[in-house]
Amino acid sequence: MRVLGIESSCDETAAAVVTEDGTVLADVVASQIAVHAPYGGVVPELASRAHVQNIVPVLEAALEQSGGLGAIDAVAVTRGPGLVGALLVGLSTAKAIAFARDLPLVGVDHLVGHLFAVYLGREGEPKRTPELPYIALLVSGGHTAIYEVTAPGEASILGQTRDDAAGEAFDKVAKLLGLGYPGGPVVDRLAAGGDPAAVDLPAPMASRRTLDFSFSGLKTAVARHVKQHGVPEDPADLCAAFQRRVVRVLVEKSVHACKTRKIPRLVLGGGVAANRGLRARAQKRCDDLGIELYVPPVASCTDNAAMIAYAGALRLAGGERDDLGLAAYSRSPDLKRGKMAKAR
Repeated sequence: MRVLGIESSCDETAAAVVTEDGTVLADVVASQIAVHAPYGGVVPELASRAHVQNIVPVLEAALEQSGGLGAIDAVAVTRGPGLVGALLVGLSTAKAIAFARDLPLVGVDHLVGHLFAVYLGREGEPKRTPELPYIALLVSGGHTAIYEVTAPGEASILGQTRDDAAGEAFDKVAKLLGLGYPGGPVVDRLAAGGDPAAVDLPAPMASRRTLDFSFSGLKTAVARHVKQHGVPEDPADLCAAFQRRVVRVLVEKSVHACKTRKIPRLVLGGGVAANRGLRARAQKRCDDLGIELYVPPVASCTDNAAMIAYAGALRLAGGERDDLGLAAYSRSPDLKRGKMAKAR
C-alpha cells in the first residue's frame, strides 16, 4: 500500500509517499523561511498564501518521484493542530484528490505524526525502531511534551509546557540577540563554542515532582541580562548558558519518565530534536542509565509529510477512514493530559 501524505500545518508545504512499513518513496518540502524571516516569525496570512502557491508543485514533485498518482492507494492529511488557514489548503487538496480518484481519506494529528516518525525508513539512513511501549519527548516550535506511546498510533501525555514551547523560547532568545529567524539552529551552533558557566541563568522548572515544563521565566532572564549588559558582541556564552538550561530540563524529565514508568526506551521527535546539544545530552544520560535512545534523522524531526503518511497508514491498517466532511482544528482535541490519543 502506498499512502500520499500532505502537510501544511504551519510554514512548510510538504507532500510524501510512504508504504505501510514506513519506507519513504518520496518526501518533498517547500520552506517559507524567506517569506517570514523579515518579520521574525510566522505570519499566518502569508503562510496560507504561500501554501496555495506551493501545494501543486510540491505534490507534482512527490508523485513524479514515486510512480505517479495512479500508484497511490490512499491519502493522509494533517488536520491539526496548526494555523487553520494553512491547514485548509492541505485539507482541501487532499479531499479533492480522494474524491476525484475515489481513494480512502484519513486525517492525522500533526503531533501523532511526530511521535511515530521514528519508524520512517529513508534511503541512505540507518533505521532503528523501538519496541512498544516507549517514552517520547516531542519538542518543537509550538509543542513541548512527554508522552507514553503504547500501541501503533496511540499515546497518552505525561507532561507538557505550561507556557512557551522550547523551540519558541529558542527563537525568541535568538530575536533578543539579533540572530535572525529561525533562531534555534543559530543558537545551537553558537552554543557549541561558548562557555555555559559564563552566564548564570535560572533552571526552568527543574523539580522532578512534575513532568511539566516552563520556559517563559528563562526567556525573561535572558531578556533582563540583555537589558542590563546589552547584546554581547560575541553571544556564544549566553547561547551556551541558555541552551544548557533548556537541554538539561528536557533530558532529565524525559529519563525520569522512563524510570518512573519502567520503560527503558526514549524517542526524540519534533524540530528541536535536531539540536546537537539535546542529542548529545540525551545520549550521555541514556547511556549512563541503560536507556535505549532513538533519534530520527533530521529530515524526520522537522515538519514533513512522510510522518503524516505513515501515521495515516496506521489508521488505515486499523480499518479507519474519514469522509469528505473532515474538518481542521487549531488545537489537538485528543492530546491532553490523562487521555489516550490516536492518529486521527
